[in-house]
Amino acid sequence: MDDSRQAGKPLNRTPPRAGSDHHQLLIQTLSSTGKSPLLTLARRIADAGCNLSDARVSTIGGDSALVLVASGAWDALAKLENALAKLARDEELHLIHYRTQPREPDSRLLPYLVEVVSADRPGILVRIVEFFHRNRISVEQLSSMRYQAMQTGAEMFQAQITIGIPSDLHIATLRDDFLELCDSLNLDAIMDPVKF
Repeated sequence: MDDSRQAGKPLNRTPPRAGSDHHQLLIQTLSSTGKSPLLTLARRIADAGCNLSDARVSTIGGDSALVLVASGAWDALAKLENALAKLARDEELHLIHYRTQPREPDSRLLPYLVEVVSADRPGILVRIVEFFHRNRISVEQLSSMRYQAMQTGAEMFQAQITIGIPSDLHIATLRDDFLELCDSLNLDAIMDPVKF
C-alpha cells in the first residue's frame, strides 16, 4: 500500500475502464505448510477467466504464506471474488483479498541487491532498514533468515534485500556509508546493481 492511500489522500490514477483487462485483485493467504492452497487458488483464478500476474510463496516455520495478484476484466475479477469468499470459509485457511492497481514504473529508482551475513543477534535488520529509510531508499523485496552454520554450529543471520535507490543519490557515497555501517555492526555485506 502506498503512502498516499495510507494517509487517506486520493490517488492520482485513472481507474481502469469496466471492460478493460487492467483490473487487479491481490490475494494473501496463511495456512499450514501441508495444506498450501496454491494449486486451488491457481485453478480458481483460471476458472474465473483471470491471469495469475504475480506470485510469491514463502514457507516460514510450519506455515505457508502466499501473495498472488490476479488480473483480468472487471466481471472476471468479480467472479473470482465470489469464489474466494467460499474458499475463505475453510477455517484452516486465513485469506484476504482486495482490489488493487497496477504499479506504475518509476524510472527514477535504480534497482540494487543487498546481501548481508553475520553472527545472529537482535536488531541487525532494524539498523539496516533504518539506514535505507533515512536515505529515502525503498525496500522492494526482503528475505531474511536465521540458521545454524554447518561447520561450527554458530547461530547466523542472512538477508537478501532488493532496494530502489533514487537516481539523484550519489551511489558511491551511499555504498561507502552503507558498508561503513555494516563494518561498525560487524556484518559482511555487498551492494550491487540488479542485473536482469
